Amino acid sequence: MFPIRDHNPSEGRPFVVYALIAVNLLIFALQLPYMGDDRALAGFWGARALYPAAVTQYGDYTGILTSMFLHAGWMHIIGNMLFLWIFGDNLEDQMGHLGFLAFYLASGIAAALAHVAAAPGSTVPTVGASGAIAGVMGGYLLLFPRARVDVLLIIVIFIRVISVPAWIMLGLWFALQIFSGAGSGAEGGGVAYWAHAGGFVAGFILAIPLWIRRGGPRFWGRTHGLPPHPGAVYAPSSIPTIRRRRR
Repeated sequence: MFPIRDHNPSEGRPFVVYALIAVNLLIFALQLPYMGDDRALAGFWGARALYPAAVTQYGDYTGILTSMFLHAGWMHIIGNMLFLWIFGDNLEDQMGHLGFLAFYLASGIAAALAHVAAAPGSTVPTVGASGAIAGVMGGYLLLFPRARVDVLLIIVIFIRVISVPAWIMLGLWFALQIFSGAGSGAEGGGVAYWAHAGGFVAGFILAIPLWIRRGGPRFWGRTHGLPPHPGAVYAPSSIPTIRRRRR
């Protein structure tokens, strides 16, 4: 299940979402000449990536912030920016531009600390905005649990776009991080699952004060668990269902 859009475009311009996507793409463009050469890429990342051992052994916290603007490859950055684009705009509507920026950075820092706690002696560089974006997803789940999200469902050769409530898509995503993290060891086999889970929980918790100010359960009652403005209506997907032919 891979999300491709939600049905709730923002009311205002999500300038912080635009800026975060632009900064991430710019830094990735600067990194491109070093890709394909592990040594050169490690040099580019240098102190910018997160090395848990550097935090626990030397008190070097620099990478906790800077690592969330680095990415390991095309699919890494495309996936992260797509998730930010889908889920970030509605939170920015509710939190305001500066509030959303602070929320995003705080979620990313919490995710990095969760990864350090899970693998304190790791010397493997950790990069990516996934932890911060997981926080965005956690906040989205709290505020808009019934928002409709279109996901690309792929099961072997069965391909279809389906619309599901956010709580299903985000709940399954969070459960996957927990089960994958528990089954792959502290370092996650190359994926920082505990950073994802930690960022998600942090985002959910950080969004609670806003949810309470909006009325808590009464906010859900007023909005029916949706962003508080009219949603978009999309035409049925043109992606066909592909089934195996019988001979």
